[in-house]
Amino acid sequence: MAKYRLAILPGDGIGKEVIEAAMIVLKRLNLKAEYVYGDIGWEFWCREGNPLPDRTIKLLKETDACLFGAITSKPKEDAARELAPEFQGKGLSYVSPIVKLRQLFDLYINLRPCKAYPGNPLNYRDHIDLVIVRENTEGSYAGVEFFPLPEEVRRALLVHPKMKDFKDVSGDEIAVSTRIMTKKGCERIVRAAFEFARQNNRKSVTLVEKPNVLRETGGLMLREARRVAAGYPDIKFFEANVDAMCMWLIKNPQDYDVLVAENLFGDIISDLAAQLVGGLGFACAGNIGDKYAVFEPTHGSAPKYTGLYKVNPTATLLAVKMMLDWLGETNLARTLEQAIAEVIKEGKVRTYDMGGSAKTLEIAEAVAARL
Repeated sequence: MAKYRLAILPGDGIGKEVIEAAMIVLKRLNLKAEYVYGDIGWEFWCREGNPLPDRTIKLLKETDACLFGAITSKPKEDAARELAPEFQGKGLSYVSPIVKLRQLFDLYINLRPCKAYPGNPLNYRDHIDLVIVRENTEGSYAGVEFFPLPEEVRRALLVHPKMKDFKDVSGDEIAVSTRIMTKKGCERIVRAAFEFARQNNRKSVTLVEKPNVLRETGGLMLREARRVAAGYPDIKFFEANVDAMCMWLIKNPQDYDVLVAENLFGDIISDLAAQLVGGLGFACAGNIGDKYAVFEPTHGSAPKYTGLYKVNPTATLLAVKMMLDWLGETNLARTLEQAIAEVIKEGKVRTYDMGGSAKTLEIAEAVAARL
């Protein structure tokens, strides 16, 4: 009898291929689970005018967690042009389904481990083992944007003294993206970072922000971080500007343990950190809320590689490991990570990015053989 009901969303392009690799490993692990496949991605936008169909949302609500592949996202103009004719001109706007999932299910934590596994020829440096805790629902990715600028919004903005130079600029000449941060959002993401650090024997948490320039939103995050940090005297707390952090991650990545940041800054530093440990083929993420979680590789759908089965599935296999941990299957998670590490260290089966010629499913089979 199944212990878990898990949603599987392959998505677009190579998403289907890396999910196929993940299923090889999951079946070998013999996790007592029922796997239910759902629809998401560009195909459904073009065909149905919705990249995240209501049936998929319903499916997720009936499952314990989700494993997600990858999606294709395109600029506004391309999205409108590729929409099926019957939906043209109906005012539909493409919204990234993974962003929508994060907001619908309040998956406010984006957990991104970046670990240098021994033997990986792509490691920038050995002994890197850091985790980025990125706020996932607000900040610069809140999705509150305007163009053209509605008159009532323009008038409201003109109240600010720094907008005086724009008083004669019409709304159709201004685009505005907001950075919305709440006290609750700042507090809970910082607390999540400290809780993760405590539960996983991590020694420090570093806030990555820019409060000297983004004085109100950054200032709010900084104040909340300092207040939360005071409750964790056993964990060292540091503060860093995002631009300086990008430099320090290149110079001394081994000095960092847990980094916490708002949405955009967390996105930037997590991709930078991923490259330090081999690139997006090794970068996984957990979108985690209080009651539900979606796990994924952080790479895109890579249309040019679709059907070639050449991409590295390790990020997706590590996402499976994260999912197992979240479900409480810590022994299975540990076993899977050890098998992945052994394949990397042995170096006999490598995809093109690592200088080899192995196919996507061959990596999964090599890992499964060690389980």
